[in-house]
Amino acid sequence: MSAARGPRQAVVIGGGLAGITAALALADRGRRVTLVETRPRLGGLAFSFRRDSPAGPLTVDNGQHVYLRCCTAYRGLLRRIGGSALAPVQPRLDVPVLDAAAGRLGRIRRSALPPAPLHLAASLARYPHLTPGERAAAARAVLGLRRLDPADPALDERDFGSWLRRHGQSPGAVHALWDLIGVATLNARAGDVSLALAAMVFRTGLLTSPGAADIGLPLVPLGRLHDTLAGAALERAGVRVLRATRAARLRPAPGGGWRVAVRSRHGTPGGAPGAGEAELSARDVVLAVPQRAAHALLPPGALPEPDRLLRLGTAPILNVHVVYDRRVLPVPFLAAIRGRVQWVFDRTGPSGLRAGQYLALSQSAAAEEIHLPADVLRKRYLAELAGLLPAAAGARVRDFFVTREREATFAPAPGTGRLRPGPVTRAEGLYLAGAWTATGWPATMEGAVRSGLAAAGAATR
Repeated sequence: MSAARGPRQAVVIGGGLAGITAALALADRGRRVTLVETRPRLGGLAFSFRRDSPAGPLTVDNGQHVYLRCCTAYRGLLRRIGGSALAPVQPRLDVPVLDAAAGRLGRIRRSALPPAPLHLAASLARYPHLTPGERAAAARAVLGLRRLDPADPALDERDFGSWLRRHGQSPGAVHALWDLIGVATLNARAGDVSLALAAMVFRTGLLTSPGAADIGLPLVPLGRLHDTLAGAALERAGVRVLRATRAARLRPAPGGGWRVAVRSRHGTPGGAPGAGEAELSARDVVLAVPQRAAHALLPPGALPEPDRLLRLGTAPILNVHVVYDRRVLPVPFLAAIRGRVQWVFDRTGPSGLRAGQYLALSQSAAAEEIHLPADVLRKRYLAELAGLLPAAAGARVRDFFVTREREATFAPAPGTGRLRPGPVTRAEGLYLAGAWTATGWPATMEGAVRSGLAAAGAATR
């Protein structure tokens, strides 16, 4: 069927969270949608895989992903696919923070006292990892964030670290408080972060509502949410999903619309194995792929300065996985400072491990370690964990492995804002989605879902 005779046809290229969201939203608006995904599974960079471990078969998330109560779009996606109960939000923000050097435990937790930021005042006043003077200065800096407008382009040209220094934040305070939160959400340290993005993160989490920063943690593997449940929701919505299928080319169709050349690993979709390419026709196409892949598929003239997509840098995340023969972490998760470890999560239940404990370490802004051999990382991180968790020192390691996302997120550097395009291109019927687009959010699951909603909305207006 040609695009001209089928104006309700849409193709979404990319089956990550942005593509899943765009496809569902387009189907809800009456479009007949085909979703094309290169991998054999959905979920993009938030996925699971099976590992034949010495400790027994494991279901492993490629990296630890959490979300916050303020992530309303992602929470909406969870509701849509029937996954809310499988990734609950904690009743009230409570983060244990362990000083690896001093062995001292503190907590960041909120009260029910409105309005924000008074809900964190008591916790900050008792936070043992700052001096009394640093606590007072931190409170003033939080209030200073109120005066910042994240949408101001001038803020995007400045870095967050310089702003913190001008507002009386010592290096120790930046490490023990601001980077503790910022590195995990932005995947960069304060000096490498756009002030606009940092202001958005901290204002949304600290200054909007008392429960905004409450943490949601999946109780099941990510693949259960973003592949199994999402795939079932797409099927119910009538979306045709082509897994293990690559979009090779995109070109305008005579008379309007688009033609998308695709090739499946198993042969042409609908054809015999090894039968070459097929062509999909659609009135609208959403490119929900990483920025470099989008650049390769964009037709000439679709974006002003298309090479800006190539200037949008990337940042890695390293994930360290350790299986012990006994329980060594007594809480669901733990943040650490003044050591190498950043965040530690207990993933025993979701992984299917029958005995012992499985810990996942999420190490953001990991450019210095992302290429190190696994044996070097093993020696380094097992020693760190033994110092951080006393029970780990006497436990036997049943398995150790690492997963690496070398291009996990876009780099949130100063000047990033002007490189991020919106959902609408100059080519009629062609739209962009992905956490790297101009969502106002950093590269998070929330940003990806918002981008998919924006692209679908633009396509159906």
